[in-house]
Amino acid sequence: MEPALSLAVCALLFLLWIRVKGLEFVLIHQRWVFVCLFLLPLSLIFDIFYYVRAWVVFKLNSAPRQHEQRVRDIQKQVREWKEQGSKTFMCTGRPGWLTVSLRVGKYKKTHKNIMINLMDILEVDTKKQIVRVEPLVTMGQVTALLNSIGWTLPVLPELDDLTVGGLIMGTGIESSSHKYGLFQHICTAYELVLADGSFVRCTPSENSDLFYAVPWSCGTLGFLVAAEIRIIPAKKYVKLRFEPVRGLETICEKFTQESQRLENHFVEGLLYSLDEAVIMTGVLTDQLEPSKLNSIGSYYKPWFFKHVEKYLKANREGLEYIPLRHYYHRHTRSIFWELQDIIPFGNNPVFRYLFGWMVPPKISLLKLTQGETLRKLYEQHHVVQDMLVPMKCLKQALHTFHNDIHVYPIWLCPFILPSQPGLVHPKGDEAELYVDIGAYGEPRIKHFEARSCMRQLEKFVRSVHGFQMLYADCYMDREEFWEMFDGSLYHKLREQLGCQDAFPEVYDKICKAARH
Repeated sequence: MEPALSLAVCALLFLLWIRVKGLEFVLIHQRWVFVCLFLLPLSLIFDIFYYVRAWVVFKLNSAPRQHEQRVRDIQKQVREWKEQGSKTFMCTGRPGWLTVSLRVGKYKKTHKNIMINLMDILEVDTKKQIVRVEPLVTMGQVTALLNSIGWTLPVLPELDDLTVGGLIMGTGIESSSHKYGLFQHICTAYELVLADGSFVRCTPSENSDLFYAVPWSCGTLGFLVAAEIRIIPAKKYVKLRFEPVRGLETICEKFTQESQRLENHFVEGLLYSLDEAVIMTGVLTDQLEPSKLNSIGSYYKPWFFKHVEKYLKANREGLEYIPLRHYYHRHTRSIFWELQDIIPFGNNPVFRYLFGWMVPPKISLLKLTQGETLRKLYEQHHVVQDMLVPMKCLKQALHTFHNDIHVYPIWLCPFILPSQPGLVHPKGDEAELYVDIGAYGEPRIKHFEARSCMRQLEKFVRSVHGFQMLYADCYMDREEFWEMFDGSLYHKLREQLGCQDAFPEVYDKICKAARH
């Protein structure tokens, strides 16, 4: 009873403090108090509920039976929208705060909300090496189930709450992408409800134009209701090597070399300054040296990016064996390094041992409780961006990031980009090695102004035939946007499928210039 009584007393004192100072003051200046007392416990309850629900649904095998009825319900909603005169665009009815993107979807207030309650794994076919899932299935769900039966996805993006639908309609990447490409490239089929309420299945050989146009379209060609994704046999551990590298030229050369070696199952870089990095390469294995086992996902362990930094400071290489699921979600507990701005003492050993089992707070709850003032402060004084540029331009790109926003650490993740139709493909006719440069944090340049600095960065990315991930704030005008992305197939299908009156164009849905 004593811990519960202490927590109740703390909560009462906090409520009194809010009464005196005002809720907005507390949420902006002492947000960690609110996060620790309310959002961490609430996030834990959410996670337990959804884990138990997913386990029960899969064990009872009820999802496949219910799926067809749920799809018919979606078709019915779309047809009712048509019968009522198609007066507004349609969008999914999922609240904007539930998405991992920091962008606020104001369009949901004016568009026709179509309720899509599809959050289950439908089938695992180990003979065909396919998992069939609904769009709201999360990466946490996928790893919990697949790893338990000895399988995994070739590309499994980092954060637990990322959904299959978001990774297809947006994009997804992981440190295995130098072998397998983006998340869309491990998908073998999509099932959609179109603007007229019809159902369609598309693959590389069946309705192929739609199959290649769906990724990055942000739900503007139809409603995704299921996807089939390749799976591969899993192993117990990742044998991970840590190599500190100094000097920008050497960092770029080493990172490029390791990204070209397909015997590496995983390649990742963390850049701590313009000329200091740790490059990590991993291979899947069932064997281990017990003395080098590191269960980095355990709640009391240091945050991964801080653990990696120790190798840089000690200027020594390292070798560790990490349990597979721990490796996949290695940045989840600290939300890469974003949590240090919310809970400054979050990596302190005392905090980790006492409260680390509740970390991280759910991004959706952080969004829901941030308020308009805090949202504007984040928008002006915080950067969350992923830019995808050709590997040959890495050195130039890192200089540009350093000069325009100066945010560290920077995440480096290589990926192969096949030459396929769609919004995103290499400039030439052959596959090309690209790198995702992820910048998350507070810019350290003087007089940072979000719009002008980001437009400058976007201009550079366009100039090297790169791409900006569309979950983030985008400041391009329409002409610049369609210079970055190839809209030929996309616009052709929007006309063929009657999307102009049913869904907004992807630019109008995500770009700030179109929303203000």
